[in-house]
Amino acid sequence: MRSLFWRILASFWLAIALVAGLSILLGHMLNQDTWILSRHPGLNNLAQQWTERFETQGPDAAQELLERRKRRYHIDVQVLNESGDPVVAGTFPRRAAAWEARQGQGKEELPWRRLTVEYTSPKTAETYLLIYRIPHPELDAWHRKSLIWPLSALGIALVVLTLFSLLVTLSITRPLSRLRVAVHDLGQTTYQQNSLAQLASRRDEFGVLATDFNRMGARLQSLIGSQRQLLRDVSHELRSPLARLRIALALAERAGPEEREKLWPRLTRECDRLESLISEILALARVDADQASAEHIELNPLLNAVQKDASLAAPEQPVQLNAEPGLSLSGWPTMIERAIDNLLRNAQRFNPAGQPIELTAIRNGEHIAIRVRDHGPGVAEEHLAQLGEPFFRAPGQTAAGHGLGLAIARRAAERHGGRLVLGNHPEGGFIATLELPLEPNASL
Repeated sequence: MRSLFWRILASFWLAIALVAGLSILLGHMLNQDTWILSRHPGLNNLAQQWTERFETQGPDAAQELLERRKRRYHIDVQVLNESGDPVVAGTFPRRAAAWEARQGQGKEELPWRRLTVEYTSPKTAETYLLIYRIPHPELDAWHRKSLIWPLSALGIALVVLTLFSLLVTLSITRPLSRLRVAVHDLGQTTYQQNSLAQLASRRDEFGVLATDFNRMGARLQSLIGSQRQLLRDVSHELRSPLARLRIALALAERAGPEEREKLWPRLTRECDRLESLISEILALARVDADQASAEHIELNPLLNAVQKDASLAAPEQPVQLNAEPGLSLSGWPTMIERAIDNLLRNAQRFNPAGQPIELTAIRNGEHIAIRVRDHGPGVAEEHLAQLGEPFFRAPGQTAAGHGLGLAIARRAAERHGGRLVLGNHPEGGFIATLELPLEPNASL
């Protein structure tokens, strides 16, 4: 397995090695005549110092300066004028000059390095040619001394860059490792939201990624928990009608013809209840599974159709519709229709006969508020937060429905980017409000 840690560290090290190699190569390139003339302590500013002394103190003082440099740095110097004649005796013997000429013709290596520099006096405008001859041992010793500081600085730079590379590499690979562990835990459904709390506190891209991952993990954990709870609730709800069917079938097997005829309505009723429950469970599943594209919905015709269906189902409980004209949204009309129908059916279960059910739809800012109000007993405040959860029924209302109508309405609202608000009306009764976003570019 190729570790990202080593690949990143190797990349940094390769960059460091290339920079170091280029620095050394550049140093060797600079180690030419100009570099030696400007850096060697025996040659640095020698032409300027000699010219000033020659012009101010005379040839003897200038010759003494050359001899002192000869004793200290073992460097021989010749000084020629523009005609090529020696200005002072210099420190390079004539026999050595003749030997140098013979060796140069034979192209053999000389025991010294020959450098030249021209210098023009700013006072007299005279130009002098200074010829330096540095023995190779002296030049090599100077090279070794001059490389101590660059090599030390290079070594310190390598150590600092290595530590920096290590820190940068760890700052990249450690968050990735934590995210990998979090992904593994999420796959095993053992993810803990505080496992990335420290990483989420960072103010870089990894902190943003960890925050988003925490939200995703929390959402997935919530969905997994909801699905598990839904399966438990479904199994519990299906067990009761199935048990009643088994009891009725057992009684029918033992009963005579007359008693058996009396049991058929009971069996039919239990089958209808079971079919209704399964239909509502499937409707709840379809809310999340529907992948069809959203479409334009004119709300007023939809509300009129739902009002007529509700009035036919319970003629003794009229539905009063009051909707603003021109309301529209983008979504799934079947889903919206089922959600409003469920709210109306829920209201009909508890609304007293002769009292109208109020269905209103108004524009509220950037949303459409669809309200269904009944005049029933309402719900205790401590149970309002649980309403809308699958199979939840407030105490005293266990015989009314299966507890899926409000859950379907809530899922439908969330699928459209809205929400379902449930509460008791100040003047009595219960009120359910679907808040759905307006269609983009809708006319105000």
